[in-house]
Amino acid sequence: MALLLSESDVRSLLTMSLAIKAVEDAFARLAAGNALSHSRQRLHLPDNSYLHYMAAVDGDGGYMGMKIYTSSREGLRFMIPLFQAKTGELLALIQADCLGQMRTGAASGFATKLLARPEARELGIIGTGHQARTQLEAVTAVRKIKRIRAFGRDPERRRRFAREMEERLRVSVEAVASAEEAVHDADILITSTTASQPVVEGKWLRAGTHINAIGANFPQKAELDAGAVGRCDAIFVDSREQSKLEAGDLIQAFQGDQSRWDIVKELTDLVAGRGEGRTSPEQITLFKSNGIAIEDIVTAGRVYELALEKGVGSNVELWKADPAS
Repeated sequence: MALLLSESDVRSLLTMSLAIKAVEDAFARLAAGNALSHSRQRLHLPDNSYLHYMAAVDGDGGYMGMKIYTSSREGLRFMIPLFQAKTGELLALIQADCLGQMRTGAASGFATKLLARPEARELGIIGTGHQARTQLEAVTAVRKIKRIRAFGRDPERRRRFAREMEERLRVSVEAVASAEEAVHDADILITSTTASQPVVEGKWLRAGTHINAIGANFPQKAELDAGAVGRCDAIFVDSREQSKLEAGDLIQAFQGDQSRWDIVKELTDLVAGRGEGRTSPEQITLFKSNGIAIEDIVTAGRVYELALEKGVGSNVELWKADPAS
């Protein structure tokens, strides 16, 4: 029997505090050598549909699995099959759109906790979609944000986003008319867009800013221009290997100069004490998030455990023995 968990089941179980703890655990397990994570792979169909898949093993939790999802003009559909690592038993099938949004936000929250100035109070965000909501939720959980400036291309959508997030977070949220206004005076900047061309120019950034760039995970896309990347004193990613495949912000800024990847560190380097993060208040720091499978699997394991505790989900019988065999 496998446990089937729907999107509504996941939403009823997973909080941002739990997601941040799961992501912290994921990086700690990678740093300790108790987890494995394979980079995302994609199959591109001629009609512009994609099949995406990424896999990981959580040795401490005792789980292994993958996130598999499709994207097309009809939208995106996410699923995580979660297995017991020791026996290979299928434990759960988890619909994973909400889970993915939460763990992506949580990764930015964790990076912000490690890299942003402790006194950071002003937050700017470019992008007002579903991912933007969990980004704000996570960052406001780890820093005492006093004001948020939000920009999105659609004026009514950004005003609605500002009203909704101000009510949800109990923080002042102002809808602004340009990306530059969102960046202005930001101690922390989030880019959460589907843009193909940069939405942030390096000349807009002020000293001391921390950036979470989460939107561009194809090599031909970038949210930050080369000037913005060039101004960053410390650049961190969730996976260097995966970033070389899909972090368009860095790929385009580095222009084929492989030596520039030497300055790019992983969050696991910080967790393991193998490197430094921010070393002065004036530094500009960047977390280029791609989203890696171990974040999904550790989070999925926690959701599965909570579902068992609370009796949430439906059991599905698979691989039932054939009586005639």
